[in-house]
Amino acid sequence: MRLGFLGAAREVTGSSYLVETDGLRFLVDCGMFQGGREARAKNDRAFDFDPASIDFVLLTHAHIDHSGLLPRLVALGFKGTIHATRATCDLLAVMLPDSAHIQEKEAEFDTLRRFHASLRRDRARGRPDAAPLYTVAQAQASLKRLNPVDYDLEIAPHPRVRCTFRDAGHILGSAILEVQVEEGGARRKIVFSGDLGQPGRPLLRDPTPILDADYLLVESTYGDRNHKSLDATQDELVEAVTETIERRGGNVVVPAFAVGRTQDMLYLLADLTRQGRIPKLNVFVDSPMATAATEITFRHMALLDDETHALMGKGGGAQYFRKLQFVEDVEESKALDRIAGGAVIISASGMCEAGRIKFHLRANLPRRESSVLITGFQAAGTFGRKLVDGMKRVRLLGEDINVRARLYTLGGLSAHADRDALLDWLGHFRQAPRKVFVIHGEAGVAEGFAAALHARFGWDAMAPQAGQRAVLD
Repeated sequence: MRLGFLGAAREVTGSSYLVETDGLRFLVDCGMFQGGREARAKNDRAFDFDPASIDFVLLTHAHIDHSGLLPRLVALGFKGTIHATRATCDLLAVMLPDSAHIQEKEAEFDTLRRFHASLRRDRARGRPDAAPLYTVAQAQASLKRLNPVDYDLEIAPHPRVRCTFRDAGHILGSAILEVQVEEGGARRKIVFSGDLGQPGRPLLRDPTPILDADYLLVESTYGDRNHKSLDATQDELVEAVTETIERRGGNVVVPAFAVGRTQDMLYLLADLTRQGRIPKLNVFVDSPMATAATEITFRHMALLDDETHALMGKGGGAQYFRKLQFVEDVEESKALDRIAGGAVIISASGMCEAGRIKFHLRANLPRRESSVLITGFQAAGTFGRKLVDGMKRVRLLGEDINVRARLYTLGGLSAHADRDALLDWLGHFRQAPRKVFVIHGEAGVAEGFAAALHARFGWDAMAPQAGQRAVLD
């Protein structure tokens, strides 16, 4: 049996793993690479296999860095089934067409840019148009391949494969996969952690403990550090809101992942208002996908924790806001950039790479009165990472902008388990796996976490290289 690391190996995007044995081939995740100019080239060449040869796909969750190349896989010949939790399937119905729309718009922009460049060089004729990675129609076609499954119910995607989805506590519908593969009359159990959530956080239940595995793939996004406590994070959020809106009269701009982080922010703002720590606010959620994701979240209330049920109830906590508006119309979105102060604007994308957030940043980054709240991991090469790294002048939407707004990083809101939480989850294993592969972490972090697993547990752990194939005996 062989295990191929196609992405998220010594990096944090492009999650995809290929399992091959005795004529059987399947993928776990099929994620898009994100961040920087190299991402498009990586996505173009992501498949070093014939997609038609893949028997099925198992999907840990809906985030685009885990699911975003599914439409391309289908468009290039994959005809099997994509197995995912019910909530994940519901989210993909929104997220994949949205991703495709972004691909189409970026291709249009690139075609126009290349056309004008050609005109300046007087070589406009015969210039081919830029092609999107995939289209909205192809994304819609990929949705027909989905098979929704329940947590904790074993499925058989192939006669020689058994799989159980366990709650990972990362985002709605996220799963740890326990996969048993038969080879030569023997069964091997491979556990894919997916992205593990931080225990004790709003909305979702804690990650399910796993007790055993022959082989383990574990994420390491924050394998080198711990998050701020939730109390400290709430204190910083109170400071950001109070300082920005009440004292300086500016806006709070929140780049937030449409799935997970947007709902976390709404919960925390409602809870802090209930406690009397902040006033009722004017909150605008400016992302059609975030709006849809919020609706899906409340359709799956059974997956949320008890505290969320108590606070949000059927009304979604609207009573705790002066105004809570989910912005759909483009003109309404543009109008937000004319608000001088007093607004909390939550918009996608979480790493500031695409979507309406770019326009709100363009309007507010030059203003000393305003603030930007970074609420999640910013991958290397992304615009959000540039802000976190302290760049004072940035290029955005074709303009050079001076960064004068105050930056807050709310590390305690991460949907990823921190170092201690990862080690605690791993501590439930009753015996050492034969081999542990540390994935979904930047190179130094993944290597360091592998060393930590060896030092703490005595496990045989390594951080594989992108493209590496490991033999599973």
